[in-house]
Amino acid sequence: SKQGWSIFRRNLCIIYNETLHMQQALQNKQNRTARSSAASARTAEGAQSVSILLGKMLPKDLNSRTFYLREQRPAAADYVKAHLPEALRQQLQAYEREKKDSQLSYASILEQRILTVDRDMVERFSASHEEAGTTCLVALLSDRELTVANVGDSRGVLCDKDGNAVALSHDHKPYQLKERKRIKRAGGFISFNGSWRVQGILAMSRSLGDYPLKNLNVVIPDPDILTFDLDKLQPEFMILASDGLWDAFSNEEAVRFVRERLDEPHFGAKSIVLQSFYRGCPDNITVMVVKFRSSPVFSSNACI
Repeated sequence: SKQGWSIFRRNLCIIYNETLHMQQALQNKQNRTARSSAASARTAEGAQSVSILLGKMLPKDLNSRTFYLREQRPAAADYVKAHLPEALRQQLQAYEREKKDSQLSYASILEQRILTVDRDMVERFSASHEEAGTTCLVALLSDRELTVANVGDSRGVLCDKDGNAVALSHDHKPYQLKERKRIKRAGGFISFNGSWRVQGILAMSRSLGDYPLKNLNVVIPDPDILTFDLDKLQPEFMILASDGLWDAFSNEEAVRFVRERLDEPHFGAKSIVLQSFYRGCPDNITVMVVKFRSSPVFSSNACI
């Protein structure tokens, strides 16, 4: 419908308040209702995608930057936006001041903050019966070390100096053996309804929020955290994206596609979002491309 397309177009954005100038492309595809109806229906139900880059520089005396990618329902987006970045930034600042005497690490700090935000979110949302949830993908760059924390099915992929795709995270899907066993031990089940779902509801096995499934302990907030030596990888760029992209592209395809378009204004983020849409992906598509240079680090973002 015209109203549905209007809502759908409002979800086309480039972070930093830029606009994806693709209205004509969408109008040309209005007659191809198989794709548009699925996307519009998802938006109308309130499960719209919100993508926010919260990667502000840490204090100037730190050579660190933090990039966040979240795919969620709006209530969860608002909560994570309000509570995770600043708390994480403050704890990282304290860690840098006391690093020599600290028992912590970047990985442990990321884990602590993510689990704390989830605990507070579940407590608050259960009181208000708000069932919203979100994925969370955080990449922390400090000097020549990259630490990536992931909860859910968003994914990070890095392109090394030879153009190879290096996975930065592991998807948390119910059909994975490790996750399936954990869910079963907790007394839960997975069932197939277009995709494998926990308790027949959620298509990922870990998330922030989603308190009804957290109370059953079948969905957990525990992040997987990986650390990478950038001196060894000599990366060109990394892609942080929601599952909407990975439904349409393999890791290798995405790296190859973006690598050929790094000279574009948004480092290929806009183009790969559009290409995913043209391939028929019915889900929301959120993409962040971070290009590595000696100094500084640049990023560009696009989403559907």
